[in-house]
Order: sequence, then structure tokens, then C-alpha cells
Amino acid sequence: MIAKAIEKMIRFYDGNIHDIEHFLKVWGYAKTIGELESLDRITQQTLELAAVVHDIACPLCREKYGNTAGEYQQTEGIPLTKEFYSEFHLPDKQLNRICYLVGHHHTYRNIDGSDYQILLEADFLVNASESQMSRQVIEKFKNNVFRTETGIQLLSEIYGLSH
Repeated sequence: MIAKAIEKMIRFYDGNIHDIEHFLKVWGYAKTIGELESLDRITQQTLELAAVVHDIACPLCREKYGNTAGEYQQTEGIPLTKEFYSEFHLPDKQLNRICYLVGHHHTYRNIDGSDYQILLEADFLVNASESQMSRQVIEKFKNNVFRTETGIQLLSEIYGLSH
């Protein structure tokens, strides 16, 4: 199912290399962190399916608003995610959770669940590099948002921070 979602998302991005590479990197980190944090099978699958589509609203937001601000992505992403996964026949509870994660992946408070936490961490691991964030910003985000042992270890090792 994950491979089918990845294939569909690559088609969805219609040759936009940045968007394709971004979601693949976020998915890879989410998969890795989730597995090393020993998520149960359904939570892991939910996390990975959310990671694949977490930025599904970016093309629409660029066209509609002229930018991909997080608040726009979160609002526009929910209906797009429902439509994207309609042919997958996911249980309602799982689809609703995926939509919730997509609709909150730029909200760093009231984090309710390991899937949500890991999605934030995976997205930041990629965004820090793509946005060339300063060491100070990365360190602050590590201290304020990162919670998983695996996410903290990866962030520290990738960006040369102390554990």
C-alpha cells in the first residue's frame, strides 16, 4: 500500500523534482524513526501514509496564494488527502488520522501521538537542510520540539549537535 501511495504521489507532483524529493526524504525519515521507536503496525502505516502526502497542498497553495505557508497547507491539505486516498479503502479511523496529521504538520503544540511527533521530526530533518537553517535554529527546534530518542539522535548526528 505504501509503494502504491508513493507511486501515485510522484505522478501527482507531475515532474516537480523538489516536491518529489522532499516527500520521499520525509517519508524515509518517518519510516526509519517509526521503526526504530517500535511503533505498532497500524500506527507505522498511518505515519508513513501521512508522510507521503504531508505536503499535498503545496501545488494548490502556490497557485492559489502564491506561497506554501504552513497554515494554507494545513487547511487545503485535508480535502486533498481524503480525495487522494479514496481509492485505497482505508478504515475511516485511519483516514481521519492521516488527514489530521496532514492538517497539523506545521503545528508544534498539543502534539497528540507518536505518529504526529515523528512526522514533525521527519519533516524538520529535511526542512533544516533544504532551508539551510542556522545551527542555532536547529538547536532550538531540537530542544523545543524533538522528543523521540531516534529523532534526537538523527538530528544530532546529521547536524553535528551534542546529544
